[in-house]
Amino acid sequence: MTRLIDAGLEQVKNILLRMGNIAHEAISISLKGYIEGLSTYSEVQKISDILIITEEEANDKIFELIARFQPVASDLRLLKSCMKISYSLARYGRYALDISQIYEKIDGLALCEDWIRNHIIEMSEKVLKMIQISVELLNNRDINEARNLSEIEKQVDEMYFKYLDNLMDKPSTVNKCIISSVLVVRYLERIADHATYIGESIFYIVTGEKIILR
Repeated sequence: MTRLIDAGLEQVKNILLRMGNIAHEAISISLKGYIEGLSTYSEVQKISDILIITEEEANDKIFELIARFQPVASDLRLLKSCMKISYSLARYGRYALDISQIYEKIDGLALCEDWIRNHIIEMSEKVLKMIQISVELLNNRDINEARNLSEIEKQVDEMYFKYLDNLMDKPSTVNKCIISSVLVVRYLERIADHATYIGESIFYIVTGEKIILR
C-alpha cells in the first residue's frame, strides 16, 4: 500500500539522481579540459553552482519529510543517508571546479612527460567509472556494485601513491607540471573516496549495516 511519505521519498531520490548526472558531467568536463588543454572553468563553475543549489533543494525536502511524517526505522535511515549522499555529490562539483581552476592558474598536461599524461588519463578513467557506479547505485541500490567500488577505490589509491613514488624517482623538469599534476591526482583520489562514501550509504540503506569500503 502506498504511504503518504512515499511520494516525498521518490522526490528525494529523483533529486539525487539529477545531482549525480550533473556531477558526472562536471567531472568529465573538467578532466577533459585538463588533459586536452581546454579552458573549462567558467562552464564547470556554473555546473558546480547548480549542484550546490540542488543539494540545498534535497536537504530542504529531507527536513520537510522528517518534520511532516516523523519517520522511524528504515525511512529515517534512508533520509539520513540521503543527506550524506547529497553532500558527496556536491563535493564532486567542488573538485571538478578545483581541477578546472588548476588548468587556469597553472597549466594542464601540455608540458608534462608522456608517463605523467598516461598515468593521469588512466586514473581519470577509473574515477569516472566510480562516479558512474555511484550514480547508478542511487537508482538500483545494488549492494554488490557498492562492494565493487571498494576494489576500484583501492586501485585508485595505489595509483595515487605510485604516482608520488614515480615522481620522486624521475621528477619532471617542469615545475608547473609537477604542481598541477600532484594536485589533480590528489583530487582524483578524494573523488574516489566520495564515491565509496555513497556506496557505504547505499549499503546502509539496504541492509541497515554500517560498513567501510575504503
